[in-house]
Amino acid sequence: MQKNLKKLTILHSNDLHGDFLAEQVDKKLVGGLSSLSGYVNKVRSEEKNVIYAIAGDMFRGSVIDSEYQGISTIGIMNMMAPDIVSLGNHEVDYGMAHLLFLEKCADFPIICANMYVKYLGRRLFSSHWIKEIGGVRVLFIGILTEDVLANTKNDGLVGMLIELEDAVSEVGKVCDAYSNEDIDLTVLLTHIGFEQDKKLAAELNPAWGVDIIIGGHSHTHLSEPCEVAGIPIVQAAIGTDQIGRFDIMIDKDNNCIDSYTWQCIPITDETCPRDTALEEVISEYKQLTDEKYGRALTRFPRTYTHPRRNMETELGDLFAEGIRDQLDIELVLLGSGSIRRPQLGPVVTLKDYKDIFPFINSLHAFYLTGAQLRRAIRFMLREDLLVDSENGEWYQVSKGFFCEYDRPTQRILSLKLNGKEIEDDDLITVAMEHYHFTNIGEFLHVQPEEIKENGKTLEISTSVANVLEEYFLSHEHLELDGEQRLVIHE
Repeated sequence: MQKNLKKLTILHSNDLHGDFLAEQVDKKLVGGLSSLSGYVNKVRSEEKNVIYAIAGDMFRGSVIDSEYQGISTIGIMNMMAPDIVSLGNHEVDYGMAHLLFLEKCADFPIICANMYVKYLGRRLFSSHWIKEIGGVRVLFIGILTEDVLANTKNDGLVGMLIELEDAVSEVGKVCDAYSNEDIDLTVLLTHIGFEQDKKLAAELNPAWGVDIIIGGHSHTHLSEPCEVAGIPIVQAAIGTDQIGRFDIMIDKDNNCIDSYTWQCIPITDETCPRDTALEEVISEYKQLTDEKYGRALTRFPRTYTHPRRNMETELGDLFAEGIRDQLDIELVLLGSGSIRRPQLGPVVTLKDYKDIFPFINSLHAFYLTGAQLRRAIRFMLREDLLVDSENGEWYQVSKGFFCEYDRPTQRILSLKLNGKEIEDDDLITVAMEHYHFTNIGEFLHVQPEEIKENGKTLEISTSVANVLEEYFLSHEHLELDGEQRLVIHE
């Protein structure tokens, strides 16, 4: 008997982070929304049944996005016309009320199955979206867990009611509710990280019929899908330099995948036509922001780098030192993920700076005992985080701090501040961004109740970004001191 097969193409992006503009690499233009949109439009013209999905984090990462608090991004994305978008953690960066406003501005559905008003138990967004295309019915379910969305802890009314283990039953709840809808394909559109996606897939009940997981958050670049419990799991790294593509044959009689291929397609001007209409809109935004932010802020002797989050970096040293020097704090712990680009300089414009450090976070000063600081640093240097930056938060430290760590034995051999070994009962003034201070129990294994016992906590600046901007304005030709602050013995 001949199978009743239908072809479906799913294109997907994640973690776009306001990556609107192409960059020149080896004399060719790579990425940019114009070429990405051009590729999506090309596939839509070539194939009959095409869905374009985005797995979270459209916002943050560029001055065009930050200047207009996501409104520019929504307008640009409306022109690009994704079929479905799930929430990422940076969607809440401009506040929950603003996110709900932005959703009203979007011409596409935004889904999340597990973001609730705490006291009403009511979802803030649709849990799912069903798309019927070419005789195929596709169910998308959005998942974003509490561990990822740490920003909601700043909002007492909004919360995530489930962690990863509970996400399994949440998926089952939606799948069961629509089991009579003749769903041909079920896709989880997640923003929880690649490792968590694998754990989620392993726990799903096969009867729920989840066919694919399209993820985000960990910026994972894959050459092929990772299959767990027969479910292909994919991501498309970060930004607009690439796009994921599924070509799927759907078995209509059995409501499942008969066969599929998946590729991670590079986006270049050589292979992808440009969307000139979208390009004009982006150019207008760019011209406006260039006029406002094009002035030189400072100059470095050379380009300084920040190659990855879970290591001490040149820019991490420079930024942490700038905050310490400007505010006269003993120790600055700067969230490594706050630095959003891999390099900066030698000429630094205000736009360059805001692109690489876009978050408007207040700064908190508080006391840690030497024993608490030792525990926090040991927690940061744990093996799973040293191996994979997805597994937690890493911190860049300011000048004068020194840690010598033996990785095989997981022991701190030396912990010093300004040349003096830190004793357990020492009391040290520490500064952290509001987001990281709010989540210090999870991120550094030091509980807020302990910190309160040490003394008063103060908000010493309403904007870390403003502190650093002033530092750069008043310091020309900033030289790195070359002092290694974290020495890790392998």
